[in-house]
Amino acid sequence: MDARLQAAFAALIGEQNVLTEPRDTAAYTTDWRKQYSARAECVLRPASTAQVAALVGLCAREGLAVVPQGGNTGLSGGSVPSGARREVVLSLSRLNRIRNIDALNDTLTAEAGCVLAEVQRAADAAGRLFALSLAAEGSCQIGGNLSTNAGGVNVLRYGNAREQVLGLEVVLPDGRVWDGLRALRKDNTGYDLKQLFLGAEGTLGVITAAVLKLHPKPAVRANAWIGLASPAHAVELLAHLRAHLDERISAFELVSRRCLEAVLAHDKAARDPLPRAHAWYVLAQFDQALEPETLAGAPQVEDAVLASSTAQSQALWRIREGIPEAQFANIKHDVSVPVSRVPELIARAEGALQAQFPGAPLYAFGHIGDGNIHFNVGDAALLARREEVNRVVYGVVAALGGSISAEHGLGQMKREEIRRHKAALEMELMRAVKRALDPQDLMNPGKVL
Repeated sequence: MDARLQAAFAALIGEQNVLTEPRDTAAYTTDWRKQYSARAECVLRPASTAQVAALVGLCAREGLAVVPQGGNTGLSGGSVPSGARREVVLSLSRLNRIRNIDALNDTLTAEAGCVLAEVQRAADAAGRLFALSLAAEGSCQIGGNLSTNAGGVNVLRYGNAREQVLGLEVVLPDGRVWDGLRALRKDNTGYDLKQLFLGAEGTLGVITAAVLKLHPKPAVRANAWIGLASPAHAVELLAHLRAHLDERISAFELVSRRCLEAVLAHDKAARDPLPRAHAWYVLAQFDQALEPETLAGAPQVEDAVLASSTAQSQALWRIREGIPEAQFANIKHDVSVPVSRVPELIARAEGALQAQFPGAPLYAFGHIGDGNIHFNVGDAALLARREEVNRVVYGVVAALGGSISAEHGLGQMKREEIRRHKAALEMELMRAVKRALDPQDLMNPGKVL
């Protein structure tokens, strides 16, 4: 980067917040799984919306592309440079203030760099619940969660990240600031502009703050680990429990035996919750007390254990949250189908994959309550055949009316693949929105479109 531009950045945010040395920028230019890495002119670390706006405006005038970045925990290469042009990484980590909590309105206003777990703790301290919860919550940031429309384990009851937002503050590609931080549940005054930026992966603007929905904190929570014979029994059990418990089921996570064994091998502190092996498991969370008879009376249940303490609940969730790291180097798929078709998805994908890649280990787990399954294939040796594997899995997903990206976003990984799955008109409309807001294609280029 030339000295003139570096000095201009330094004048806006301080020399110490303009990172140019490879030893300082490496963590920002390589993704979490080390699948994507490319050079950036520099890493910029602003501390306020005004500084973000000034930096983005300067980049627009210089024709320099901007890659917004939160905690850099994504799995699709969306938060790191693509290397196709001159880019800077815009780290939002210093925008980390909780600006306001309105317990009576059940809202919390947080800046984009707030770590998700800190937002959860702030809500809890106010006697409220912020429902978004996922395995990376100790390091992912709220801006990234919203930009990717993160899902997590509580979608079943509370919805995706998109459903947790009332208002946004966004820096547009020309450096102007849209102040849409409205804490209103009803606002019928034209287009709902915030929806353009939620799930857009930073390609339309930079989210700098958000008004988030809070919920009453459950007085009691119950967690159960349930052994089952098949995914079909898991879907049937969900219907059975919903009929008896109404909408008090907040999480319903499917885990294959292979996934459990991977965690037990990776995490020596983990323990198999049940005395004998089962082909499949569900980890369910209920926002109410649960009587053992409720599970015992379900014909699908082979065995189950109900956590009797916070420590036991944490041990169960440690298993579920440990699955991604326990089978780290393989070909990952984040797909969704209608809940009723999850068993068919798993059966058809497994059959097709074993026919084409005999003996490849398959890891199926995820949010069966909302139809989002993480279907991971093989080991490091199979990575070179990623496109072949993807075609098999995505072909089954398409045949079942599903989506190739349920909660991880498109990023770089699925940018080309999505063209095969969206109608031409849908892609045309997306490009039209991109051109209208970012005519120079400066915001996170090479991602999504």
